[in-house]
Amino acid sequence: MDIPTTSRRADPALSRREFLGAGVALGVGSLLSGALPADAPPPASQSLVTRVIPSSGEHIPAIGLGTDAFRAQVRDEIRAQLKRMSDLGGSVIDTAAAYGDSEALIGDALASLHLRDKMFLATKLVAGGAASPFGATGADSFARSLERLKTRSVDLLQVHNLNGVAALLPAMQEWKKAGKIRYLGVTTSRGSQHAQLLEVMRSYPLDFIQVDYSIANRDAAEAILPLAQQRKVAVLVNLPFGRSSLFHQAADRQLPGWAADIGVTSWAQYFLKYVISHPAVTCAIPGSTQVSHLEDNQAAGRGRLPDDALRRKMEEDWDRKS
Repeated sequence: MDIPTTSRRADPALSRREFLGAGVALGVGSLLSGALPADAPPPASQSLVTRVIPSSGEHIPAIGLGTDAFRAQVRDEIRAQLKRMSDLGGSVIDTAAAYGDSEALIGDALASLHLRDKMFLATKLVAGGAASPFGATGADSFARSLERLKTRSVDLLQVHNLNGVAALLPAMQEWKKAGKIRYLGVTTSRGSQHAQLLEVMRSYPLDFIQVDYSIANRDAAEAILPLAQQRKVAVLVNLPFGRSSLFHQAADRQLPGWAADIGVTSWAQYFLKYVISHPAVTCAIPGSTQVSHLEDNQAAGRGRLPDDALRRKMEEDWDRKS
């Protein structure tokens, strides 16, 4: 999940919201120039980009929604975003037991909107003890998540930042057999954990991994994404904007003219289309704090994607100007 909030670790880069407030021009129109008008349906000419979960053959949209340590003050915003995402064809929501009130807010919103059955709901947990945000065991954490999310099961349960993999995965496999989860996986958002992630991928039967990857951070493409393809593991990408640092880097740039060839009208769409065009990537989960941001992100999940040649061109252009 890649979302600009003050609850994240301090980052020198400005958030998308801050850039908008400052009136910084980012190429073709504003950063949100690709956002759809309120309540507008997606263009009929632009088909929804979906990807296959290798372990099942199920299709999910290639752009989802990441969340963070939300508090009750954003209840209305969360509800509005989930409704709008559903209107636009999106369904993947990623949260975690450790994200403050996030699970509870999502659960309340989905229940009030009657959208639970339309959404692909993912959450995360860690082993009990000092590492747990509330001192619960893995089983207690999962039970708490189900209660807060107001659901009997989740689509995807993940070990958060590889914390307690050996202890949690056997239990998660049992919960999967019992129908409490449909898929299981592990996550990291830290380059320092990539070697450990590779080891876990080779040692356990996983349906999903979640990893940091962006046009400016392509480390995962060296070994992790190829191994995911080899082992037929779905991939969620949690930092497609580099914790908003990519917007900071793009502040004084114009979008390349050829970005229009793939329907890109904002930097957010540029970054996201690059990520989801990698053949190993199943879904990117950018965060947003406003409906207009969500609309801009969701627009990247429609229409043409860059092919291999254009991906290389995007990389070369980005690296040359960085």
